[in-house]
Amino acid sequence: MTEPGPYLRASGLSKRFDATQALEDVSLTLHQGEIHALLGENGAGKSTLIKIMTGIHAPDQGTILVRGEPANIRSPADAQRHGIAAIYQEPTIFPDLNVAENIFVGHRERGTVVRWRRMYREAESILATLGVHLDVRALASGLSVAAQQAVEIAKAISLDVKLLIMDEPTAALSAHEVSRLFDQVRHLTETGVAVLFISHRLEEVFEIADRVTVLRDGRLISSNPRDEVTPQGAIQDMVGREMADFFSRSEHQAGDPVLRVEELGREGIFSGVTFEVRRGEVLGLAGLVGAGRTDVALALFGIAPADQGSVDLGGRPLIPRSPGHAMRRGIAYLSEDRLQRGLSLPQSFTSNITLPTLRRYVSRLRLLDSAAERAVADRFRRRLNIRTPSLRTPVERLSGGNQQKTMLAKWLNTQPAVLILDEPTHGIDVGAKAEVHKIIDELARSGMAIILISSDLPEVLAMSDRVLVMREGRQVGVFVRSEATQEGIITAAMGAA
Repeated sequence: MTEPGPYLRASGLSKRFDATQALEDVSLTLHQGEIHALLGENGAGKSTLIKIMTGIHAPDQGTILVRGEPANIRSPADAQRHGIAAIYQEPTIFPDLNVAENIFVGHRERGTVVRWRRMYREAESILATLGVHLDVRALASGLSVAAQQAVEIAKAISLDVKLLIMDEPTAALSAHEVSRLFDQVRHLTETGVAVLFISHRLEEVFEIADRVTVLRDGRLISSNPRDEVTPQGAIQDMVGREMADFFSRSEHQAGDPVLRVEELGREGIFSGVTFEVRRGEVLGLAGLVGAGRTDVALALFGIAPADQGSVDLGGRPLIPRSPGHAMRRGIAYLSEDRLQRGLSLPQSFTSNITLPTLRRYVSRLRLLDSAAERAVADRFRRRLNIRTPSLRTPVERLSGGNQQKTMLAKWLNTQPAVLILDEPTHGIDVGAKAEVHKIIDELARSGMAIILISSDLPEVLAMSDRVLVMREGRQVGVFVRSEATQEGIITAAMGAA
């Protein structure tokens, strides 16, 4: 690491959107060669701060100095001129361009004539410095998410990046891919690049960060060297209260079986899946990415119907032909992808909650009863503690945690007998995660049968009464709560002896 020195110093940044104070008097110093982690719940102000630093938003108050000189960053082009670049959870590559074209797509100064051999040579050189071996002539559409992230970093290097902002870059990566990404980040800091790293995964923050800063409700709460911060202390700063236990399950007796699945399968995808879920029980589905857990959920909800086996719901045979059919029979599915499959982002909070059950709010005159819609939405807003400026607020303006709870409210409003939760706490902060866990526990105590799919193994172990493990499309084991251990589940999921 080079001798650290301030590259960017932000002082007294404030930003208001209508009635919401997104940032208030926030100051931050980013040093060359330093990895600076930024923590905070969804809605804490992290995104607003990033958008100010990258020229998407202008601050209402405050200043930014770059290398000690005032910087007027009013557009992404201004940020680029100051050597500031950002990469996000979802890489912003052009799928129809090849790797080299993606790396150099922002180079306006190269003119209209493309020197292809030079471009390919330089692209290979940049990737080599990161220890990445890709075919620079291959279309980006065929790249894995990890490879796309490497291309994004290479693009930043090609633009002579001095400050790289990384917003949840590991969310879709495996442990091995995260390790490789961290090697690439460390290489950047060794060349003097400042890195601002944002993640909800505390174990990653404490592995890679040199300094940890916490925002809460738009304010700066703490900023200290990593060695002076503990995970428990960081969490307390983030949520403003003690959190000795993230997970919340109360002891209660499960009732009669609600859902029975026998030898369920879909040709070429998964097969031989057999289980039952009882009233008031949480059945966890564990396994590595690609094990087939979501495919089972899609079959039960009729999105990708099974072609083998049988399903019995409430003592009656069920062949889910479509989501509407499954929903009418009492199955609800909360998707792992709330942005694409879970919510209608431009629509209001109220509209999202009532969308699957809209027929309930239509009068005999075929008119929509808006007052009834609002009453239902307000009831769920209070019940699930969803923070929204109003019932008319577009869901796209809510934080990730509140979007997740909105999606949960939408499916709870269908009054399901079986609720399938696919990665219900993915991409939300620890405070919102604890709230979702509390809701799951309350639903189970009320008698709802729940299937919980999660890649967060501690979450599965803490929240489930039984855990079904899948590997390569097949069921490989079922563990009762008292026998389920991290080692046992990982061993089964990996097919180890």
